[in-house]
Amino acid sequence: MATTTNAAPVRVLVVDDSNTIRRSAEIFLKQGGHEVLLADDGFDALAKVNDYQPQVIFCDILMPRLDGYQTCAIIKRNARFAATPVVMLSSKDGVFDKARGRMVGCQDYLTKPFTKDQLLQAVQHCLGAQQGFQ
Repeated sequence: MATTTNAAPVRVLVVDDSNTIRRSAEIFLKQGGHEVLLADDGFDALAKVNDYQPQVIFCDILMPRLDGYQTCAIIKRNARFAATPVVMLSSKDGVFDKARGRMVGCQDYLTKPFTKDQLLQAVQHCLGAQQGFQ
């Protein structure tokens, strides 16, 4: 690859029940030089958060069994992951959806379909915010 970056790759977890969204995000993030983990629902995500300790998490809101709000709240309740940035993904762009996301601890909100630039900017934004807390 011709792309060179000075930054170490970021471990990013993408949680979405849509295979298309997961694969799109994976391609975009890998093109940005990041290490990508995929989960197809909230329960899968919780296991992977514990095992792989991602540095940024993208989480769909509407998923079966455990939705994105519940998944985010559980992650944030764990002291080990309370500072891990979570970005909610949704096809809805409503004020109430964004407010509910903030209430459970998400740092950012992306509306689907997202672009490569939006995804990569969200990672950089989260990392910048995370460094500000250290």
